[in-house]
Parts: sequence; structure tokens; C-alpha cells
Amino acid sequence: MKTNKKILIIAVLFLLPVIAGAQNLVSNGDLELWDNQTTPTDWDKAENIEQSTESIHGGTYSARHTSASSSKDLMQDISGITPGSNYTITYDYYDNDPNAKTRIWSYWLDGDAYLDDNEAELRPNTYSEDAGEWIEYSQTLVAPANADGFRFEVRVYHQDNNTGGYVYYDDFSITSSGVNPEPTNYPEDFSAEANGLNIELDWTDPTGDQTPVAYLLIGSTDQQINPPADGFPVEDDAELADGYGALNINYGVEEAVFTNLVTSTDYYFEIFPYTNGGSNIDYKTDGTPPATDATTPELYVFNYENFNDTTMGDWTQLSVVGPDQYWLVQDRYGVDDSPNAKMTGYDGGSIENEDWLISPGLDATQKNEEKLEFWSATKYDGPQLKVKISGDYTGSGDPNAANWTEVDAQLSPGEWEWTWSGSIDIEDIVMDDIFYVAFQYNSTSDEAATWEIDEIMITGKHTAGIGEQSANAASIFPNPASDIVHLNFDNKLNQGPAQVLVFDINGKQMTAYNVPEGKNHITIDVSDWESGLYLISINKPDGSSEAQRLLVR
Repeated sequence: MKTNKKILIIAVLFLLPVIAGAQNLVSNGDLELWDNQTTPTDWDKAENIEQSTESIHGGTYSARHTSASSSKDLMQDISGITPGSNYTITYDYYDNDPNAKTRIWSYWLDGDAYLDDNEAELRPNTYSEDAGEWIEYSQTLVAPANADGFRFEVRVYHQDNNTGGYVYYDDFSITSSGVNPEPTNYPEDFSAEANGLNIELDWTDPTGDQTPVAYLLIGSTDQQINPPADGFPVEDDAELADGYGALNINYGVEEAVFTNLVTSTDYYFEIFPYTNGGSNIDYKTDGTPPATDATTPELYVFNYENFNDTTMGDWTQLSVVGPDQYWLVQDRYGVDDSPNAKMTGYDGGSIENEDWLISPGLDATQKNEEKLEFWSATKYDGPQLKVKISGDYTGSGDPNAANWTEVDAQLSPGEWEWTWSGSIDIEDIVMDDIFYVAFQYNSTSDEAATWEIDEIMITGKHTAGIGEQSANAASIFPNPASDIVHLNFDNKLNQGPAQVLVFDINGKQMTAYNVPEGKNHITIDVSDWESGLYLISINKPDGSSEAQRLLVR
């Protein structure tokens, strides 16, 4: 399963006292042990570091960090972090040199992957200022729900383009503040709203003697939802389209979204606040947890591409300007097993490029209310990515020979922040029967950003045909199914033959069955079908049609 990259998770800051005698998780945090004059023992990276006795905060030694033309690091990866627990992070620094400045640049870790939580506290946009005394950095934070480690990193930078200055560090520590009891109250105003094939949820954080560290959101196509059990964390499962999903959302966010769902489907949700993490996780399940539901509209999916099969699918990459640099399918920056479409014009330096990622031709015949959505992430300076639509592109050749209309999308602001485009209304732009959607990347010899694109979905509504329904034509059982499905017509087809069409979630026809006159039952073998939701369309003898949903597990 692809690493979920769409759900915003922000941990809240608690100002709590440190428990006396708590264990320091930083190895050699007081910098008293050194392998040699430039390498403090147990530290994973030490760039431009020297052992020093010139200025110390405690003990015999400190670390002196020398500024250079680029930032230099002192770093240690910490294991044994318990999700949901409070940790106090401290160190002392001394900066009294006009040729150097410093700041913390740390991350919570999930394995080897960076987590975005607590950016303001752990990766501030301000630097140290010259002072004639030691300064203590101290923050007490809640470890995110999926954290199992911490990267403790500090950096030195040149100041005013001057290098060779010094800053000093001493007494690094990370200590746990213990385990908290179960949350006192449930959140309030829990609600769900369908927005295209996404369902957006929001709530109001609870108050009380014990607030939660995070929430577990469970979604299902089954109204009966089983509550979680204390001591057994539930992992994120963003693929609610298969009938079940779960998300861990940190306290203070008050919103979440499940994406890429199935048309015309009822989804049910419950929310469970919890404290701590790992084997100490403590869910609030007493009483009645808040519940809500929403139904996705009936939509036609022109195209959906998440690059999970590590190919471009039906999309085409074209290089118009520049060397052999193209849109490629690669893992999200810093996350394994998370393929998406990526483009950069940087290769040892910025290179001028113009590269396009273009959809297949999409047939808008008898469709309306077309919409486009996707997710994007970017880093580094460079021209903005452009999102365009054409009705006269031929499907090959130089796209600049066609007419393209640029659409207004919400794009990532940078620093690899994944951003949803919003549900973009393109109905007024799609004026032709066949249209194309494209992402145009540009870079210059001075600036070359990197862009990542994922979860592209283009939808519309039928104006005739499959969307027309009449009641009580047939029943499907079992549903959900995993082997054989029975399709029973309420009455025999006495007016003529019928046709049963099966479509997948992307609107692609999978198979068809001709039902002769006078028959009232057929069976469908689904044992080889992939898990997911399917649309069964029944074209009846009188010219009407009925659409029903089938869930395969």
C-alpha cells in the first residue's frame, strides 16, 4: 500500500514539567566523550565540529561548530520514541560571533521517513542572535501518532556572507514526561460532507481534565463499526474505497479527508480520541462515540492515476526544451514505496527545461459538470507549475501547437508540503468532445524547482445513459462478495432480452452479459476480480437502465 501522503497531521505543543529522574534518550548528550578531536562519540554526523574547552555549559567539553559557505550539521538519530507521549527536548548553545549563526533543524521519524509535525518548533525560520551568554532551547512536544524516532540536528550557517565563525553546543537531552490517562471527553460537532469523490470530516476538539493526543477515525461502508482496543494501535488505511479505512489525526487539527472514493456510496464514520501510543495507547470507547455519514454523488470517472504500478499509465511525458529530462515515476521525497510523477530540471546545476505530462484523450460526449483534482508537492525555487486543458491537442507532437487554457489550482507552497488542488470546475473550459489535461513544467538556467504530482482524478456526470435508473429491476447477493454473485430480476424478462454491463471504479467497462428473454437469474464469477467497488448497469428491454453497486472483497 502506498504511503499516505494527503492527510495533514500537526501535533500540539504542551508546556508540561519534566518528571524528575527521567532518562535522557540522547547518547553522550553532554559531549564529554569523543572518538577524536572532531568526532563526538555516538553522534551520527559531525560536520566542521571540534572538541572545545574554550566555552562550556557544563562538564569539561563542548562542541565548537565552524560556519562555512553552506550549512553544516551535528546530528544524532534517537530511537525508542513512544507515539503520543510528551517529550522535553533541550540543548544549550552559545553564539557571540558575527560570522556564524545557528538553529535547530530536527524531525520526528517514522522509520527512516521524516514527519512534518511541529515544524515551527523543530525547524524554525529564525536563527540565533549574537549574545554573550549561553542560551537554552527547550520545547515539550507530543510525539506524533506514527513516530518511533527523533532526529536531533543542529546547524551552523554563515552570517552576512562571512564564514569561519563559531557557535558552541552542550547538554543535549530528550526526556519523556510519562504516560497519560484516557481522554476525558469525546470531540463535538463531528460531521462529514461529500465533495466530489472525497469526504471531508471536521469536529471540535474536546476540553476536560485530560485532552487527547490524537484521534482514530474509522470509516466503513458498513454502518456497524467495531471500536479499537486499548494497547493495539490501528495503522492508517487511507484506501476507504475498498469499504474500510482508518486515519490517525493529531489533536488540534480538527479535520481530515478520505479521497478517491466510489460514486453513489454511503460511508459511515466514528471518531475515537486517545492518549499515548504503542502498547500504552488508551482509546476512549465508553458511552457512544460520535458518528456521522455522507454519500458520494454519482459521477463518471474520466481518468484516475495514482502511479502505484510505477508506470505513467495512460499519461504521456514530453520534453519540449532541454536535455533528456522527463517526468518520471519515482518515490515521494524521503518516503519509500510511495510512487508519484516527479520532474526536476536540476542535474548538478539548474538547466533550462520545458516538460509536459499529458493525459490521454478524454471523451466528454454526454457528460457535464467536469472537475479536476490532484495533489502536489514541491521544493526549491523555480517557475510555477502550470495546469492546462486543451480541446484541440491531437494526442502527440509539440503541445505548443495546440490551444491550452490554464486553470487556477491550489499548488504546494514548497518544502515538500503536500497540497490538494481543490475540486476545480472545468466545465466551462471543456467545450469539445475530446479534451486533454496537462501539467507543464518549466525551469531556467538559474532556477529549477522539483515538482511531484499524484492522485490525479478527472470526473463528470452523465447527461444520459448509465446514470438513468428505474427502481426494482434486480437484486444482487451476496453483496459484498468474494466468489459467486447472483443477479435476480424481480420479474422474468418477458418483453425482450436485457444486457448487464460491469464497470470498474474508473468507469472502464470490464465485461458484458446478454440476458435472454424469459430469464430471471444470472450468476457472475468475481473470484478473480480485484477488491473494490464495481458498477453493475442493467439495460432493460424497455430502453431504461438501472445501476447498482457491488463490493468485491
